[in-house]
Order: sequence, then C-alpha cells, then structure tokens
Amino acid sequence: MPFTQRLVRRVVAPLTRTRFFRFIGPLLLPPFERLVARLSGGRAQVSGLLVPSLVLHTVGAKSGEPRDTVLMYTPDGRGRAIVAGTSFARERHPGWTYNLLAHPAAEITVRGRRLRVVASPIPDDERDAAWARIEQQWPGYRNYERESGRVVRLFRLQPVR
Repeated sequence: MPFTQRLVRRVVAPLTRTRFFRFIGPLLLPPFERLVARLSGGRAQVSGLLVPSLVLHTVGAKSGEPRDTVLMYTPDGRGRAIVAGTSFARERHPGWTYNLLAHPAAEITVRGRRLRVVASPIPDDERDAAWARIEQQWPGYRNYERESGRVVRLFRLQPVR
C-alpha cells in the first residue's frame, strides 16, 4: 500500500468510528461519491482512496428500478468479494441488502471493469471468519455491527463466468 494511502487511513480510520461520522457520513458521502464519479466519468471513487471499493448494480427489491451503490469490499482470497451492510451503524439494514436478497443476480464495477455476480448471504458459521478478514483491511469495522444493535448482513459476491 502506498505511503500516502497508509497516512490517509491512519488519519481517517479513527474518525469513521465516531458518532459524528456515523451521523454525517450517510448524508455527505453518497452525494460526494456521485459527484466525483460524474466528474471523473466513473473512473474515480472517494472511498477507493482508503479501501478497495466497488459499485454494486442491483435491481430494486420493490421498485424493480436499477440501483447503484458504492461499497467497500474485501477480497476473500478465492476471487470473490465480501460486502457488509453496516450502513454507518444505523438501526436499519441498507436498501441494497434487500435488493440482493430479492434479486441475487447483480453486477459490480471494480477498477472500471463491469462484472456479473451472484450474491449469497454468508452463513452464520462463516461470519466470524468473514469479519476477521474484513477487519484485517479496516480494523474496528465490526464495531458498526455492535453499535447498530442488529446483525449486519454479510454477502459474498461470486463472479459469473
């Protein structure tokens, strides 16, 4: 990991665990991500400066409309991605998790490449291992689950070849 990225992570990571960030993050980050994506023609992601990030392309569970969400992901070491529905430690599951439960066939864009995937919830007996892998990438991330008062939905995204 480049020095600049390590430095930014060291400064930003502790801030993401504060109540202020959990309040302001959901309000500011999504529109800022959309603005940067629009200005860069989809080539840049703000979250990508800190962690591996992807754009999840789903179909709305109720609306049937296309939905795009920028998410942190963790490679599972077997060519798949793990995503966590932390939603800034809010009490409710994020909308994209409902979309994946209703329509597991989705697409992701990673480093400018669009791929078809199938999402599957990570079973209870694999959750601790998945969280351990996620926290190797972003220490303290599971605190969002603890602070939300709910069991965060974890998904494995398997590329369709």
